[in-house]
Amino acid sequence: MSNDQPLLSIVVPAYNEERRLPTTLEAIIAYLREQDYPSELIIVDDGSSDGTVQVVEKFMQSYPDLKLIRNDHRGKAYTVRTGVLAAEGQYVIFTDADLAVPIEETGKALAALKDGHDVVIGSREAPGAQRYNEPFYRHLMGRVFNLIVRLLALPGLQDTQCGFKGLRHEVAQDLFRRLRLYGADAGTIKGGAVTGFDVELLFLARKRGYSIKEVPVQWYYGSHAKVNPLRDSWRNFKDVLRVRINDWQGRYDT
Repeated sequence: MSNDQPLLSIVVPAYNEERRLPTTLEAIIAYLREQDYPSELIIVDDGSSDGTVQVVEKFMQSYPDLKLIRNDHRGKAYTVRTGVLAAEGQYVIFTDADLAVPIEETGKALAALKDGHDVVIGSREAPGAQRYNEPFYRHLMGRVFNLIVRLLALPGLQDTQCGFKGLRHEVAQDLFRRLRLYGADAGTIKGGAVTGFDVELLFLARKRGYSIKEVPVQWYYGSHAKVNPLRDSWRNFKDVLRVRINDWQGRYDT
């Protein structure tokens, strides 16, 4: 790693986030300015049709460590992949544009990575975690899906779907280049799409022998979340099955 390389890269995928992004950018930039290490902030636009790009460009005028990548609309998984592979930091954290996990939780993830863990998961189920304002039915659906994930792919992990995760740079480069479900050949889509790419990412991490650490986080449910519970739960379930099929077919062996 070169001396002028950032210690931390924060990657935020954004799809039609014109309204929420100003508050999010202000919070992240304020947090990074308080730290005593070099950092970069990467916003990856997922083919937004609103003023998301213009919001980022405005902030770039006053914060030189803010970078913008513009993609066609290919979904969150491809968007995160783009940002992570472009990140230059020794450690890479990706988080959602609504900051459901407050940016101040970055310290916990960074500490775990510095402590030697390869992949860190923000967990809403680890001891000490707190959930706020989440409807019961959403919590129940999440726990049922996690049970399926633990049975079919990732035994022992209590929360694979929290949108706050961190990786060492080399590990991030290795894993995100190996993604099959929403990798380099992901096609353009219409509308939003919540997927199970997190399961594939963590499955690959385990398969390749990387250490995974769940850290408890605060998490705030937003009524504006871009989730269709039935459609997205079905898509996620199919993604878990596709991960298992890919593994049986040896597609993760090279």
